[in-house]
Amino acid sequence: MSRIGNNPVAIPQGVTVEIKDNLITVKGKLGELTQEYSAVEIKVEDDQVFVTRSSDVKEHKAKHGLYRSLINNMVDGVSKGWTKELELVGVGYRASNQGQRLDLALGFSHNIVLDLAPEVKIETISEKGKNPIIKLTSFDKQLVGQVAAKIRSFRRPEPYKGKGVKFVGEQLRRKAGKSA
Repeated sequence: MSRIGNNPVAIPQGVTVEIKDNLITVKGKLGELTQEYSAVEIKVEDDQVFVTRSSDVKEHKAKHGLYRSLINNMVDGVSKGWTKELELVGVGYRASNQGQRLDLALGFSHNIVLDLAPEVKIETISEKGKNPIIKLTSFDKQLVGQVAAKIRSFRRPEPYKGKGVKFVGEQLRRKAGKSA
């Protein structure tokens, strides 16, 4: 069983953590995040956050590690930020952005236009001879992951040629084609 909940979360310089009425708020140079919690106790002492559970009930054990990880992700997000990179693999697959609007050409009859939340910064990189890359950056790890999964869902990588939208560095399970 994982004991991740016992590790304290270090608070870097410039980040403040406030706890009030089962609500934890983390503020930093990149933004502010809040999270409700239950079944655990959270204390801030000496630039560290400690998460403790009241008993060894299965639900309390599960939430112990969960809330420690969520707090760690919040602290890392408001201090450093989170980045996801997606790669478009396929002939004629293109991506461009105007502000917070992402325009994708993924082989359908019409382009897919996606308006993104203002918390997510988007950058599209198109170099000649290389696959286009979409770079998503935000202080909220859950939001970046959700937006990246949404973009990937428009054209999942297929197992035969590997065409589609995939994460940079993702290993795909490839299948052999028909044998004559």
